[in-house]
Amino acid sequence: MKQYFFPVWIFTQPIFYSLAFLCAFDAVAANTWSYHQENDRLNNRSYSFAESPMPSHDLYDDIRLEVLCKDNVLQVILNADSLIASQDSLFDFEYQIDKKKPVTLSMRTFKDSKRRAYTQDQTRHIVDELLSGQTVFIRVNTLIRKVLSAGLPLENASEPLQKVLADCGLSLAKNPPAETAYSLSDFEKELNNLSSEQQLQVLKKIKQIIMETQKALPSDK
Repeated sequence: MKQYFFPVWIFTQPIFYSLAFLCAFDAVAANTWSYHQENDRLNNRSYSFAESPMPSHDLYDDIRLEVLCKDNVLQVILNADSLIASQDSLFDFEYQIDKKKPVTLSMRTFKDSKRRAYTQDQTRHIVDELLSGQTVFIRVNTLIRKVLSAGLPLENASEPLQKVLADCGLSLAKNPPAETAYSLSDFEKELNNLSSEQQLQVLKKIKQIIMETQKALPSDK
């Protein structure tokens, strides 16, 4: 009786392609925001949260953001692989949406963690800003004076964040958050970053604008 032998790749090729597809799918999924529902084992209550992807390891530190709804309370949570502060301690957290002015606020580490922290202040405003942007850049000043930073995409954050808001009985804001007004201190800070020649050019243009505005104003006579 003749025996027929088939190359091994004939049988393994479909498996290889399936595994490659699953790996590629997981890589894409890992780079997007995701929505989760879980149960608290202590009180058997369900809670939900939206979780950001991990930033690029080549450029940033391992930091991840969460927006959590538990017992109808909205929290913004920070997870880091590095030490942030002592347990139950306050520290400065800064976030910047796209090219808007950075916002600094206080976060507190959990009582049982030095690498996980939260805030319940202005959380709705923070979520609204996340929904209005394309990227968020975060910076953390740690206990050992080390600065942790990360850039996170917001392209696919809308659906997970809106689900968490709905779980907390919050609807989507009708109007996006207003951009912070450009103050005199902001102008002076940016002006000082320019060269002397550039400063003169800016001041000449401002003088011209002021003169044209004064001419356009109605006379008191």
